[in-house]
Amino acid sequence: MLSGQRFSTLGVVKVLVAMSGGVDSAVAAARAKDEGHEVVGVHLALSRMPGVLRTGSRGCCTVEDSLDARRVADALEIPFYVWDFSERFAQDVVEDFISEYSEGRTPNPCMRCNQHIKFHAVLERGLALGFDRVATGHYASIVEGPKGKELHRAATWAKDQSYVLGVLTTEQLAYCYFPLGDTPSKELIRKEAADRGFALAQKPDSHDICFIPDGDTRGWLADRVGVAEGQVLDEQGQVVGSHQGAHAFTVGQRKGLQLGFPAADGKPRYVLEVRPKSNEVVVGPKEMLAISELAGRAVSFAGSDPVVSGYGEDRSDENGFGCSPFDCQVQVRAHADPVDATAWVTNGELVVSIHEPLLGVSPGQSAVIYVGTRVVGQCTIDRTVSAVVAPGVLRA
Repeated sequence: MLSGQRFSTLGVVKVLVAMSGGVDSAVAAARAKDEGHEVVGVHLALSRMPGVLRTGSRGCCTVEDSLDARRVADALEIPFYVWDFSERFAQDVVEDFISEYSEGRTPNPCMRCNQHIKFHAVLERGLALGFDRVATGHYASIVEGPKGKELHRAATWAKDQSYVLGVLTTEQLAYCYFPLGDTPSKELIRKEAADRGFALAQKPDSHDICFIPDGDTRGWLADRVGVAEGQVLDEQGQVVGSHQGAHAFTVGQRKGLQLGFPAADGKPRYVLEVRPKSNEVVVGPKEMLAISELAGRAVSFAGSDPVVSGYGEDRSDENGFGCSPFDCQVQVRAHADPVDATAWVTNGELVVSIHEPLLGVSPGQSAVIYVGTRVVGQCTIDRTVSAVVAPGVLRA
């Protein structure tokens, strides 16, 4: 198993630790200091509502979280600052989330936050201030491979967070630092935090969407996009129900459909397609969710690209980088299992052929490509190819 990243052989470096107010980033800061680095903590103020407080495990980057982060920084005797990125977060993450849902896509706001805020805006400012690395409490590892730095899964897949880091570019990877990558369990992190005297040792993990702390995504979107009654259709085009806005649905959704007519076979129906222009939602049997291929144009690589890595042959052309097919695994959700696939790049598009049909994949999701434990790169899914050639019949 790969070991976590360490910089002790480089001597003392200046490390900017993004401290969310949670236990993971607290221990990351402590470990960075233990290794002798010059450590500064920074909390990112992302909410435009400064009075917002955390409710159990819902929400993050709140006033309460900033105070928790400050207490840890004081205990570690490191400088601590709060940086206001609320305007940029609203534009690059929240507005993107609204826009994507309005277009019938399913965005991943955590990946957009990592892409635009934590590993772009913060890194850009940190480097300008003279820092050598930006550290976070993510569970992932950076190792020195034969062609340069590589991003890998954490020591244990149960806590691995490399998927949400798949948007890191080769350039950004050179300045990242993940002190928790070789820790096999969250319980050990909590014990370490308790041993260090951190009051947040048993603080619940945040989950769901941080800017929708009550978890009511449908209601939150309705307030911003509006309510417009539309039809729910079955796979044959028959009206089977109504809804108050197609933006509230996502491919693969089963609950909350409120259909007026049950399926003939009595089985549950799932959202197969969202049509924002006509404000229609199409539902059908689970097997019709199966896809055999996905593709996207917003492509990036973490470390050397597939050609330099020796995975595929160079097929670059006037449209940019291209490579021949290579074996890999693809993961389409943070907590999904990776599946075997073949990937290639052509005409600026990452195309992934899935060896076994994959269910419930929606445009807007991120597809992260792995070779072994290494994150090769990712794309935002623009299109999928159905594995169904006729009702109940899958492509060979």
